[in-house]
Amino acid sequence: MLTVEKIRNILTDHKPQLSTPADGKHASVALILRDGKQGLEVLFIRRAEHDDDPWSGDIAFPGGRVELSDKNPREAAERETLEEINLDLAAAKYLGQIGDIHGAYLPVRISCFVYWLEETPELILNYEVVDAFWVSLPTLLDPGRNRQQLFSYRGEQRNHPIIDLNGFSERFLWGISYRLLQRFLSLVNPD
Repeated sequence: MLTVEKIRNILTDHKPQLSTPADGKHASVALILRDGKQGLEVLFIRRAEHDDDPWSGDIAFPGGRVELSDKNPREAAERETLEEINLDLAAAKYLGQIGDIHGAYLPVRISCFVYWLEETPELILNYEVVDAFWVSLPTLLDPGRNRQQLFSYRGEQRNHPIIDLNGFSERFLWGISYRLLQRFLSLVNPD
């Protein structure tokens, strides 16, 4: 069974591949875990619908752009998490970082930092977020929920691997957040 200690040990030994920003654009996110009835759970948000947001309405991890005022990408992930869902990660246990990824359609580098919450405070969503919900790792790993999906996105036909989040959200997980989750899962649960 996957435990927080096992994840911490794996991420402590892991040397994440970090990359240089694509055209200077850099974002950071927080992959947040907690204990649940079926084992570890992952926190997801659903972004609000905004015409100028390329990830409008998508399922994601809390996070956003790294600003010049941020000391480093991890601080940006923590600041954005506090802004978006009022969750102060100073009270969380930092487990480590997974390797950076680049956007498939947009020139952006994304850094991902992993945390574990012993206690789950009430989440207060700001205008950028319309929902926050927890999904267990067994649910995310369920082969019946993992598939290739043909769908229309912003007027274009796309065919991507997804995780069906029916019962948690009317949207499915795909794209950058899907790729980050897969990278995390391949590190901590290679089976």
